[in-house]
Amino acid sequence: MRIGYFLSCEEYTPAQLIEQAKLAQDAGFQGLWISDHYHPWNDAQGQSPFVWSIIGALSQVVSIPVTTAVTCPIQRIHPAVVAQAAATSAVLHDGRFVLGVGTGEALNEHITGERWPFADERLEMLEEAVEVMRALWGGEFVTHHGKHYRVDQARLYTLPETPPKVYVSAFGPKALEVAGRIGDGYVSTMPDGDLVQQFRDAGGTGKPVQGGFKGCWAPTEDEGAEIAHRLWANAGVPGELSQVLPSPRHFEQASELVTPEMTKQSIVCGPDPAGHAEQLKAYQEAGFDEVYIANIGPNYRELIDLYRREFL
Repeated sequence: MRIGYFLSCEEYTPAQLIEQAKLAQDAGFQGLWISDHYHPWNDAQGQSPFVWSIIGALSQVVSIPVTTAVTCPIQRIHPAVVAQAAATSAVLHDGRFVLGVGTGEALNEHITGERWPFADERLEMLEEAVEVMRALWGGEFVTHHGKHYRVDQARLYTLPETPPKVYVSAFGPKALEVAGRIGDGYVSTMPDGDLVQQFRDAGGTGKPVQGGFKGCWAPTEDEGAEIAHRLWANAGVPGELSQVLPSPRHFEQASELVTPEMTKQSIVCGPDPAGHAEQLKAYQEAGFDEVYIANIGPNYRELIDLYRREFL
């Protein structure tokens, strides 16, 4: 199982993200995930740079693969524009760029004032969006009059030698069926072997499976838990709330239901590598091919060094 590093655009400045990427590559991490947000989950996280600018900058400082985890190409940005962004990113990264996609969250996608679609409709939109992007990556003029999108005589002139791979994030049965059928790979943040098997059964046999989790390095477990709870208590918000709440302040309100102890139980905190080893093993046993670790808080250098010493 390959181990990569997860860049959290919600929490770090562009300069910090670039620094983390360089440190991660030097430490031996084998790839990068990068989140694609318009808003952070809460004001305490405090950042949200434009992911495509960061991906361009990354191409000048690292040579390991980069995957978006994940981009929603259905509403905030038209899939024809996402197709151009992904194609340019693949050129800059010499083909080592993967477009991870999903049906998104209202937190980021409602900003244009459009109605936030229901889950089944978003899944339908995602499938059509991937169809549009792949048509454009073929290099010919594309005119598309679909149920959700229109494209009029569009052609991409800057293209990689091979089209970008599209990995699909999915959790429920319908989404997993779509992911297995249209995805070149699968993305998940849960070490659940049943989900991996459902993806395989839906057409994903032999396709890469990527997972990711968060840790918070600190001198003590309690200090790490305090940092993690202050910045990422939203990770404990259950069910579909994370897909429908529209703003950081709503996530702050919902996160009041998440106790510090709940955060401590769900996020690996402190300097001990044992918790990270346990998480890595869980993903490995669930059948993941790659797993990406994100740091929470200011001590990302220490977490990267821990992985360099213990796992890489």
